[in-house]
Formats: sequence, C-alpha cells, structure tokens
Amino acid sequence: MSQNNVTPPTVTRDNIYTFSDESFTDRNVCLVTGAASGIGRATALAAAGNGLTVAATDVDEAGLEGTVDRGTDLGLEGTITSIPGNLTVDDDLERIVEEAAELGDLTYLANVAGMQHIDSIDSFPMETYDRMHRIMLRAPLYLSKLCIPHFQGGENGEGCVGNMASVHGHYVTSDKVAYNVSKFGLRGLTQSIAAEGDGLIRAFSISTAYVKTPLVTAQLEDTAEQRGISVDEVIEDVMLGQSRVKEMMEPIDVANLFLLGFSDLGRHLDGGDLLFDGGMTLTYE
Repeated sequence: MSQNNVTPPTVTRDNIYTFSDESFTDRNVCLVTGAASGIGRATALAAAGNGLTVAATDVDEAGLEGTVDRGTDLGLEGTITSIPGNLTVDDDLERIVEEAAELGDLTYLANVAGMQHIDSIDSFPMETYDRMHRIMLRAPLYLSKLCIPHFQGGENGEGCVGNMASVHGHYVTSDKVAYNVSKFGLRGLTQSIAAEGDGLIRAFSISTAYVKTPLVTAQLEDTAEQRGISVDEVIEDVMLGQSRVKEMMEPIDVANLFLLGFSDLGRHLDGGDLLFDGGMTLTYE
C-alpha cells in the first residue's frame, strides 16, 4: 500500500448507514467536535444523514464551512450548524454547549477532536503535551460535564457520549506519549460517565487502528524519520503490520459506529469500547 492509498476519502450519501430510531429526529441535537475534517466531519455528516440536528465545532472555521457545504450538497435530512471554538478555552467550551442547546434538545455528544505529535518521552515538549491533554482529555470531560444537565433536562432525561479512543487506548507504540495517555484516559472518562449515568446517560468509546484521516497522513513523514524507515514502510509495517485486515478504515466507517452507539441498538453499550482494529491488539504471530 502506498501513501496515495491513505488519502482521506470524501463522504458520499451511500456511505452513510441509516438507523431506524425514533430518537433520530431534528428535535435532537448531536454536538460533534473536530468536525472540520476526518472522522469529525464524517460523524457530523452521518448524524445529519440520520435526521439529527448537528452542532459542528472546530477551531478551523473554513473546514467547518466545508462540512456544512458537504451536508448541503448531499441533501441530508438533518441540518449542520457551524459553531467555531477552541477546545483549550473554557469560555469557548461553555459557549459551544450553550449554542448547541439553542438548536434543540442536546442529546448526543461525539468527542472526536484530536492531534498528534511524534517524539520520545525525553524529548517531548511539555507545552505540546499540555495542549494535547486539553484537547483530547480535558475538553471531553468538561463538555460532558456541561452536556449532562441538558441530557437530564430533555424529553426522556436521556443522553449519550461517544468518545474517540484508539488502539493506543489499549496498548501503546513508542514516541506518542501524549496521545497514548489521552486515549487511555478517554476510556476512563467513558466508564466514569457510565458509572454515574444510571443507564439513562450512556457513554461508549470507539477504538480503531489507523484511519484514512488528515491526522494519519500528517504523521507519516514524522514517523518515518523517527524510526529511520521509508513512508511506505511506515504504512506497511507500523500501521498495518500487526493488523489481520490489510486495509485502513475510512472516516465514515468510524462515523457509522458513533451512530450505532447513539442508537437504540446501542442501548446496552454503556461504558464499553468498540474495538475495530482489524485484529491488531488481540492477535499476534
């Protein structure tokens, strides 16, 4: 597989899996972070494709507009509203939730936003660690805290939080300490929400191997340099070497899992993790 084969794909209407769920209506709002690209954009489109009203947030305003435009181009049943914001700023987090709640009954939260930095622990810049922690762990916690009262005040007092974890929330690879710690932490947040939700407010996480996203393509050269190998070797040996399924997931594949978890089909998924890793973490040679 070459680098060209991991180019982030465009979501089409046929890619979006639709669920028959009476809660998937425009009355209910799904807040999606990281919605300007990758899995976040795909999740916003999948939620709108299932009839939900979507509050899409990201620091990348132009990317958000691209998500809104794509939803319009696809003629999706639900609307997507852009709510730009910086997940490292508490005032922005509070405003994002307030604006999302103005769109309808805030019922679902998809914590997708993430970033990556490749460096060994002894060289890892702490300011980068702090930023990654705030975006990928602290913001999901604070957004959950802010959304839960809206869940409780909704028509059924129910709601659900979906967290984008990773195989790196199960086992780790070198030179990704901030990412590894954040993804392990997200699984702890997921279980904590479930422990306090009494079955009415659920939470789940999704752990995938490498997905065809801008975040993945952006780290190819850094990983190659860090390990002293070629970009193609990173793809074939590092990203797919331990996987039994020799292809990367697409963002919409992950987005459809978020909607599965939010749907009535996922009602027994509470604190659990959807491990879609092609056998990477649970098999060995």
